[in-house]
Amino acid sequence: MRVKAKFIEPMLLLKTDALPNDASRWEYQIKLDGYRAIAFKTGKKLHLRSRNDNDFGLRYPAVVEGLAKLPDETVIDGEIVAFAEDGRSFVQSPAEPRGSGAPLVFFVFDVLVLHRRHG
Repeated sequence: MRVKAKFIEPMLLLKTDALPNDASRWEYQIKLDGYRAIAFKTGKKLHLRSRNDNDFGLRYPAVVEGLAKLPDETVIDGEIVAFAEDGRSFVQSPAEPRGSGAPLVFFVFDVLVLHRRHG
């Protein structure tokens, strides 16, 4: 069965008052200050959407270009992050993504759909 790539609402963090008692059930991760995004490619066109399904493609053309070689019918979940000269991540306004001149990176969290070619 072939799945058609489309926007998939990302899973968000769940609020809790305490960590699990079993340390094997959780792990530490680096906190990135960026914008959560879903990228999907269908019909040979790459779409970059915010977690609320707003278009990020025109705001972050370098990210779109960097993901353009994804296979058709692929969906990935990640975060668009800008880095300062000292290496710290920071929130860069999506209204002016080129304003600071900081390099952008798309961190992939999950590959939600991946079309694999057979043969």
